Amino acid sequence: MYAIQVTGGKQYRVAVGDTLFLEKLDAEAGEEVTFDQVLAVGAQDGLRVGKPLVEGATVSAKVIKNGRGKKIIVYKMKPKKNYRRKQGHRQPYTKVEITAINA
Repeated sequence: MYAIQVTGGKQYRVAVGDTLFLEKLDAEAGEEVTFDQVLAVGAQDGLRVGKPLVEGATVSAKVIKNGRGKKIIVYKMKPKKNYRRKQGHRQPYTKVEITAINA
């Protein structure tokens, strides 16, 4: 069984036992979170697609940890104008493990 869910402006195909790196959620490590924006649920008997969401379908997950990704460098430059800006960025994330798909 699998589901297609929306969180953080992105869509994920998830199954029980999957580990995902999502946009930062307001949850501490060890907490249980529930995602109710489920676009589709697939199982042995077929695929259920919502309009736009599947009624009563949820995805449960356990938060493993919160962290920050690898540093990326943002560099802006305008040639011949002596304009240079260097900035680093680390995107925060939440690592979750899918525990159940309720459909």
